[in-house]
Amino acid sequence: MPTVAVDKEDLFERLGKSYTTEEFDNLCFEFGIELDEDTTAEVEEAIKNGLPAERPQLKIEIPANRYDLLCIEGIARALRVFLQQQKAPIYKLVEPVSLLTVTVTSETAKIRPFFACAILRNVSFTPRSYASFMDLQDKLHQNICRRRQLVAIGTHDLDTLEPPFRYEARPPNDIKFKPLNKTQEFTAAELMTVYESEKHIARYLHIIRDSPVYPIIYDKQGRVLSMPPIINSEHSKITLNTKNVFIDVTATDETKLNIVVNMVATMFSEYCAEPYSIEPVRVVYPDGRTIVYPDISSRQTTARASYINSCTALSLPSKEIASLLERMSLDARVSATNPDEIQVDVPCTRPDIFHECDIMEDAAIAYGFNNLPRTFPNTSTVAQPLAVSKLSDLVRQEWAMAGWIEVLPLILCSHDENFAWLNRIDDNKSAIKLANPKTAEYQVIRTSLIPGLLKTIRENRKHTLPIKVFETSDIAVKDPSAERQSRNIRHAGAVWCNKTAGFEIVCGLLDRIMAMLEVPRIFTHTENATYGYYLKEIDDPTFFPGRAAKIFYRPKGNPPYSESQMTQTPSGPEPAQKEGSGPIAAVKEAVSAAVSKLTASQDVEIGVIGILHPTVVEKFEIPYPCSALEFTLEPFIKEVPHIWADDA
Repeated sequence: MPTVAVDKEDLFERLGKSYTTEEFDNLCFEFGIELDEDTTAEVEEAIKNGLPAERPQLKIEIPANRYDLLCIEGIARALRVFLQQQKAPIYKLVEPVSLLTVTVTSETAKIRPFFACAILRNVSFTPRSYASFMDLQDKLHQNICRRRQLVAIGTHDLDTLEPPFRYEARPPNDIKFKPLNKTQEFTAAELMTVYESEKHIARYLHIIRDSPVYPIIYDKQGRVLSMPPIINSEHSKITLNTKNVFIDVTATDETKLNIVVNMVATMFSEYCAEPYSIEPVRVVYPDGRTIVYPDISSRQTTARASYINSCTALSLPSKEIASLLERMSLDARVSATNPDEIQVDVPCTRPDIFHECDIMEDAAIAYGFNNLPRTFPNTSTVAQPLAVSKLSDLVRQEWAMAGWIEVLPLILCSHDENFAWLNRIDDNKSAIKLANPKTAEYQVIRTSLIPGLLKTIRENRKHTLPIKVFETSDIAVKDPSAERQSRNIRHAGAVWCNKTAGFEIVCGLLDRIMAMLEVPRIFTHTENATYGYYLKEIDDPTFFPGRAAKIFYRPKGNPPYSESQMTQTPSGPEPAQKEGSGPIAAVKEAVSAAVSKLTASQDVEIGVIGILHPTVVEKFEIPYPCSALEFTLEPFIKEVPHIWADDA
């Protein structure tokens, strides 16, 4: 959650009362926020030791979706309403004789297509309110704006500019201006180099660096206001003497655009000569649309007293619930036609309210969570694990008791780790790929547990041999038949790493867990078995040639082979023995026939086992041979029995 540092004395002055740390902590708890730290003791200690110290501050943690509480103005305003010291303010648009106009050009669609703005007239800044104004912008940039990638805010001294304004997008070499706190002009291309050494701005350069055009805002005289989302112009810089503030907001997300421009304008409109008044601006888009910003109209919704009472175990009348909602800065009144219905006007400063449950939560906060009645539920339920979790726990326990170490790699991996490093080819049908991975290390959701196990061994290859690790977790694959177009599959995997390959070790590990699952091994002489598992040799580029096998599972109820399957291979009747064939040829033929019979049924391929190919372990920088095992647990999931006998 965001932490907001506010001046302690200033906040208490706004609240009209000085609180002890404990009293203010309780007030924060009642309102649904949390006092993280009071720096009074630290400041007093610094002063006592003759060290420089700032004024005492209160550091308050607020919910991530309460953007109206990101500054001292919003916190003080909300607490005063909560304490019933004032009514929730009513914000209003004050239209001038002629609306200021901003024209958006079509080229902006290539980089940041949305634009909004507002004007605060006759503002009176103090050093603390000025600092709070700047801090709010930074908090919004780090929060809802996602480090300026979705939204960027610019503020300007309107008296230094001449409207109308133009929001354009131009090639970087065609843009030249004097950026904030610089003494000379630079082209936009040059600024990408200049700011690489300034960490507070360098972290935003990647947002537009590779774009063929950069967004830029001009006034009537061609003077630059801002190059969002990087830097404002020195010409329109805001100072303590600024009286008229022009707020510009550019975005790639229109919903967040409206939220941000409303927050900045409403929070600091209290410093206008006419408090809570905002001057709107007309924005003309390339398609001819004309929108007046900001839209500070409230949103009307309804809540039912019966629903709120049922969720909170209360029996409050609608009128009392409406008064509770008033304490949370919501305008609420009982419907004239339905006494159970409460009509609620959600102000523009509360974009966190989406549904009736959000209104119920505000009513519960205003009533006091500690005041809610404590009752036993009318129904009794007994928790029990999911079948897949119960099965996974069994595998974990057995393999851990066998001396193997469980690991938990990340479910995301690079494309190469999932395919090329395993000598596998991406068919573009199975792997779920991230559209905008932050790093090359996290590009796809794994389709195998083996890469994660090998990476774990790589990072621990200096440990004593043998290294034997396992994991029981999910992989994910595309599934067009599913509603979400994908599905998770629970897998179990293990890798043995030693100076020798240890293929027999992982075979024993497989046999052990199958024995615990009561799944018998099917051998050549028991190929008629109706239930069990068996191995079939394969050629897999992930594994050493001749040292790999698929794991097949024959579920219960699978019909045994027909008489024809028992007497001939799938390719037809048994050919006559060739002249000159001997006992060796006969053995090979018998083995081939047995394998053909095994694969002729509807057996399920559940996994692979084998010695990893030398090129695979080399790519993962492992200097020793490894044997790997991986199979799905899905066929072995059994329905969890009911706890109560009469539910069966």
